[in-house]
Amino acid sequence: MHRLSAPLAESVPIVEVVAAVILRPDGQFLLARRPGGKVYSGYWEFPGGKVEKNESLLHALERELWEELGIHIRQAHPWLTRIFTYSHATVRLHFFRVVEWEGKPSPREKQGLSWQQPHQVEVSPILPANGPILQALLLPPVYAITQATEIGIEATLKQIEQALQNGLHLLQIREKQMAKDVLREFSLQVLALAQSYQAKVLINGDAELAREMGADGVHFTSSQLMALPCRPDSEYGLCGASCHNAEELFAAEQLGLDFVVLGPVQSTQSHPGLTPLGWRRFAALIRDYSLPVYALGGLHPEDLPIAQEMGAHGIAMMRGIV
Repeated sequence: MHRLSAPLAESVPIVEVVAAVILRPDGQFLLARRPGGKVYSGYWEFPGGKVEKNESLLHALERELWEELGIHIRQAHPWLTRIFTYSHATVRLHFFRVVEWEGKPSPREKQGLSWQQPHQVEVSPILPANGPILQALLLPPVYAITQATEIGIEATLKQIEQALQNGLHLLQIREKQMAKDVLREFSLQVLALAQSYQAKVLINGDAELAREMGADGVHFTSSQLMALPCRPDSEYGLCGASCHNAEELFAAEQLGLDFVVLGPVQSTQSHPGLTPLGWRRFAALIRDYSLPVYALGGLHPEDLPIAQEMGAHGIAMMRGIV
């Protein structure tokens, strides 16, 4: 993402734009090819367009999808907001995930249309502003967190395997009290399980251990996040971080991490002394945020719809892992 410095943001007008990530239940999403005569003609993008004066974002999205595709939105959730500078304009892109609609999308403006899979996008070229969005679509909606120190290694491994069988694709090994040699062995077992189900594993708090063990990435604590001078090299894989307030969210954004976890949303056994954010505060903190956010804290699978309605990418869970 091309971010604006404070002085530039005051002098350069920003065009407000809405964009729809139209999602089928199987995970496919719709891309549209810009027709001839437009800037970046032939490039693929998410459907959408400029927000008109005094128009709400949702109304603009509804209007654009009717004009472009002939569909009516039934359910759409705010998701990511990113600023990008093209040669001809600086745009603020407000992405919504559209999960229910009426009608069959059709090219009403003579644009090309194509349904794509997140792991295998087959059309090109794609507008550069949409690169981070395609990467975010690769992240699953549930992020599980281990608790082997509390319930035991064997019980945790059985729990993880059941969750993997049920479709879990992203897992964090978070065992701060575990001895290093025990953690290494436990991590090897978890990684072997995850690889057999094509799931990704991140290790909490230790980037070097994550790289040494061949994990898919590292998850930084909030204190580590605030001390990071820059994002780790790509060889460390995915980079996530725990956040609890606006300052930490801003730090993760400036570093360009892949995602964050924000909480606690509700009361939780692991952090009994922390005051929960509640859904209203959670939604306010991530409004117009550029990174995917997992809601954390006292959540269960049935909380996923409300989390996404509030703008979250998904939910992170410890006790609701299965």
